[in-house]
Amino acid sequence: RLCLQSLWDFVTAREPLIKSPFFPVLFSFTAYIVFCLPYIALDFLSTRLPNLRKYKIQPQNYPTLGMIVPCVIQSAYHHAVLIFPVTFLHSYWRPMHLPVTAPELPEVLLEVVVCLLLFDFEYFLWHLLHHKVPWLYKTFHKVHHKHVSTFALTTQYSSVWELLSLGFFAAINPVLLGCHPLTEMIFFLVNIWLSVEDHSGYDLPWSTHRLVPFGFYGGAPHHDLHHLKFKSNYAPYFTHWDKLFGTFAES
Repeated sequence: RLCLQSLWDFVTAREPLIKSPFFPVLFSFTAYIVFCLPYIALDFLSTRLPNLRKYKIQPQNYPTLGMIVPCVIQSAYHHAVLIFPVTFLHSYWRPMHLPVTAPELPEVLLEVVVCLLLFDFEYFLWHLLHHKVPWLYKTFHKVHHKHVSTFALTTQYSSVWELLSLGFFAAINPVLLGCHPLTEMIFFLVNIWLSVEDHSGYDLPWSTHRLVPFGFYGGAPHHDLHHLKFKSNYAPYFTHWDKLFGTFAES
């Protein structure tokens, strides 16, 4: 707890901001753009530097300005017009309580992992259903598959239904587990980062799937293949559900 208390004290010192209905939108959008920026820079640099190009999963495809700008505009629009009203209502339905003490580090790590595993399972079922039912795919999920070669900003390029339903999964899991607000914030950051990394289009030496042993985590190569082939690798992060249901494809 001591190692997280200073961080939590820093957060609680900004209590009016944290409890503002604007905070979840600013937090989510800012984190998303900040996590996307290194990959946008990498897209720009790797077209000029062959040593970086070897890490591109589909080196023949690079995002253009005409592809990047609509993704940014759509994400900003969704956050302002859709996510903000939801978080505004949520702030009245469930006002945030900021306890004095921070959680213990083992507790945070365990609950973040459990939240990720729950989200992975929910996303897998949602994703599989939207691919197996043609009406659901055409009506709601097809937008996200506009880009066969993914880049970081395609992470949130999706329909309103997809954005809100997956956002609901991410938001409800910490509530179900009774997580500390700091744990909730850390989970949101980790979830946004992993989603961006999944869609980055890069297999870097320090990518998450290389740090997790036994092929338990698929990462960007796993999800990139889903966008390329459409009929496999439905889980966003881990590989066990695809292996269990026979939808796993080696990247």
